[in-house]
Amino acid sequence: MTPATATATSIPASTASPELTRIRSGTMLRISALLVLAAGLAAGCTGVPGTAQPKGTSYTPSPLPTNASQGRAEAGEPRVLARDLEVPWGVAFMPDGDALVTERDSTRLLRVTPSGEVSEVGQVRGAEPQGEGGLLGVAVSPSFARDRWVYAYYTSSSDNRIVRFRYRPDGPLGPQQVLVDGIPHAPIHNGGRLAFGPDGMLYAATGEAGLLDPAQDRDSLGGKILRMTPDGEPAPDNPFGSLVWSYGHRNVQGLAFDAEDRLYATEFGQNRFDEINRIRPGRNYGWPEVEGMGDTDGGRYTNPLLTWTTAEASPSGAAIAGGSLWVAALRGERLWQVPLGRDGKLSQPRALYDGEYGRLRTVVVAPSGQLWLTTSNQDGRGSPRDGDDKILVIPLRASQGR
Repeated sequence: MTPATATATSIPASTASPELTRIRSGTMLRISALLVLAAGLAAGCTGVPGTAQPKGTSYTPSPLPTNASQGRAEAGEPRVLARDLEVPWGVAFMPDGDALVTERDSTRLLRVTPSGEVSEVGQVRGAEPQGEGGLLGVAVSPSFARDRWVYAYYTSSSDNRIVRFRYRPDGPLGPQQVLVDGIPHAPIHNGGRLAFGPDGMLYAATGEAGLLDPAQDRDSLGGKILRMTPDGEPAPDNPFGSLVWSYGHRNVQGLAFDAEDRLYATEFGQNRFDEINRIRPGRNYGWPEVEGMGDTDGGRYTNPLLTWTTAEASPSGAAIAGGSLWVAALRGERLWQVPLGRDGKLSQPRALYDGEYGRLRTVVVAPSGQLWLTTSNQDGRGSPRDGDDKILVIPLRASQGR
């Protein structure tokens, strides 16, 4: 639990030729995408040689005033709640305090109790694991006690899609309703996080499937944050009259709302900078033109609130509790605690459990106020340890004046 400061020092940039970086469509784009997929699977979804290299600059957030940290929680010693899981990816709590947990590679939906009992609810049909794809995010309807709807994001043989089905505690799962399909899919960069917002709308994070075009194309569902009604229709006040809420994203896997209903998202960079962004409707977050800070075009792109080097983070899940944003890091193998200011700004991050548990995928706030944190060492990129993959429970305690 040694504190560490996130920096944004540049690491070596891609050596791609000018001709390759200018590729945008047609046959050569498909060839480039195949190179990206192969390199990404080897590199671990951070820097991918052979793709367009956006501009970007280093950035470190300014410290918050001293009094902004009062009342902030600190993380305690983790304990193992469940073990021997198969790449647990999404976690969503039901009203009774039990959690629904997706396994990416087995495509099973599990029920996990606060005491650590694990049972299989059912297998999600149509989900086909491939690389980073498979059964990904899960969300529980805000009116679950009445309607029993469970929402899932998964990779099929042809796309990524968002579905819902009725929960049956003793299985099998109810028939699927496909709410959104046609989200670009690939062995890398499938996004996949689902979260209901305070407005009752469903938010979904998508990836650009390792391609250059989708993120800036508002007609594509790739490289976006989507916002929809519980029935899968575009929310009435969406900025473009479509499902798109924000665009210009590379691969978002973390969504979290604060007490003021502000939305934060974690985003994987390529070779230089991972990001935390505050998401506002209709904003363009720059990919693939910009990686990290890059608002040099009169406000065309929205800058991140915070950046790390890709070696420090590869940020996946995100949650807000105890006055901080908590971010699970895959390649960085640590849990980042990022203090929140009252104005939505971020203070200096602090690294916890550095390397102790390996790759960390998802962090959520349980109804008890504790954090649940999943490891991802069985995902083909980690080094499995005894009992992997696990769900860890982390108590939060009052700050001792730090």
